Amino acid sequence: MSKFLRLAALGAAITAPIGAYALIVRPWTRRWGVDAADATRELPGDHLVPEPTLVETRAITIDAAPADIWPWLVQMGYGRGGWYSYDQMDVKGHSATEVVPEWQQLAVGDTVPTHPAGGFEAALVDREQALVLYVDPAIIERWQAATEAGEGTEGREQHEAAPAGVQASGAFLGTTVPRDFAGSWAFVIEPMADGRTRLVERLRFRFAGAPTIGGPMAMEALGFGVFLMVRRQMLGIRDRAEGLARAKLPAPLPASYQPLPTLFAT
Repeated sequence: MSKFLRLAALGAAITAPIGAYALIVRPWTRRWGVDAADATRELPGDHLVPEPTLVETRAITIDAAPADIWPWLVQMGYGRGGWYSYDQMDVKGHSATEVVPEWQQLAVGDTVPTHPAGGFEAALVDREQALVLYVDPAIIERWQAATEAGEGTEGREQHEAAPAGVQASGAFLGTTVPRDFAGSWAFVIEPMADGRTRLVERLRFRFAGAPTIGGPMAMEALGFGVFLMVRRQMLGIRDRAEGLARAKLPAPLPASYQPLPTLFAT
């Protein structure tokens, strides 16, 4: 009996954390900052992945106007403004802390790099309203074709010096994600009545078939890692946008200031 009890206790110790993750942690990570209505309503870019395997929606309230948020979104990317997250993992150097004019031009079809040799493609660029990024095998094949044609030589050299997180995530995706997939990443800017703004972020991915290595647990591990990075990113965007909004405010008057007397007082 004592052996049975020990085995039962061991089983409970193993399964309890898994159950807690599935029932509490996973739903929280996939809907951080949003309510049930926000998580299910349609957003720009949803049509790009009509039958997703995975949908994650997150939101944050920012004490700034859309014009203070948009510049940070449009300059995102490896080798550009960065991702405003854990820089040691996904960029070389540090994410930008100021708006860079040469990174403010982004059009549909442009690449938003995630690593030296490629990245997402801009599928929707609606100024101060929505930015939607997209990736699928055809886009990846175009990166690979450019590399094989010699256009990616510099990118290969840069990859060797890229942060460990960039190299590791690329290797992980190459062995874990099914070959047939599509993914969209939407950033939606929604002004609020009180002058603040909601930034809503949504990931939609479709995987045809099961992961090639690691099974569902590998995808869960990847998903939790993505949550940690994206949460930090949204906080980084908030801080930068609110800083930009404060910089636009007029300087406060000194405490010693005294207004001139009115000449024609009544």
